Amino acid sequence: MSDDHVYLSLAEEHDDGDARWAFGTGFEDPLHGVDPAVPAGVDRADLAARCLALGDDALVSAQRLAEWTTRAPELEEEMALANIGLDLLGQARLLYTRCGQVDGTGRGEDAYAYLRDPGGFRNVRLAELPNGDFAFSVVRLLVLASWRLAHFERLTADPDPVLAAVAAKGVKELAYHRQWAAEWVVRLGDGTDESHARTQAALDRAAPYLGELFAAYDVRADVLAVLGQVTDAAGLRLPPAPPLPGHGRDGGHTEHLAPLLDELQSLARAHPGATW
Repeated sequence: MSDDHVYLSLAEEHDDGDARWAFGTGFEDPLHGVDPAVPAGVDRADLAARCLALGDDALVSAQRLAEWTTRAPELEEEMALANIGLDLLGQARLLYTRCGQVDGTGRGEDAYAYLRDPGGFRNVRLAELPNGDFAFSVVRLLVLASWRLAHFERLTADPDPVLAAVAAKGVKELAYHRQWAAEWVVRLGDGTDESHARTQAALDRAAPYLGELFAAYDVRADVLAVLGQVTDAAGLRLPPAPPLPGHGRDGGHTEHLAPLLDELQSLARAHPGATW
């Protein structure tokens, strides 16, 4: 199976004509006309927790992608990674804003991003691991985008209209993220001996974190189907791996999250309340 075939088959699920160049998916406000009132019967604490966790996944992933700026193999790929990161940052902002609306604190997005310590974050641990080489970064992006896309597709029918609208916008973005990463995984896996070995090593490194992803959301079949399609085309294998103990959703993180947040939060903490 060629990389073009993999790309096209994945793209067909979200073929809106502009899926490949989804950066930001336009300038329309996804919440225009959406009633922000929490519907009757919706558990506000549960809704806030879900928005916070999804926002943290996006923010931490965006920060890792930003680290590729000036370091990516080619300018075109550097721009792609930066724009994917901006998509995720946009998702985080909307989710944090919704969290502040429903958790009773009234906090704004900056408070969630800049004024929490590592133990207060609820992102999955795969997102916070160091970038490693380019192969690991694209494998991680493929895994996380496939996982997040499958969940966002379900969230488009969420009882909360704001979360459903955020998910509907995110589906278009995540479809592109998944397709871009799939192209690169196939290209590297089916490339030189060196690129193949590095990409297989990246899959080996990511595999133990899949259990945590599937424990968070029941999208195992969807994600494994995508990963199987891509790895088959690339001549790679997704190794079986026992899940690692612990869970980022419970505030348990690797040693890598704290330095990431130190860099992310340094300016805001050095100048509390500053605006620019």
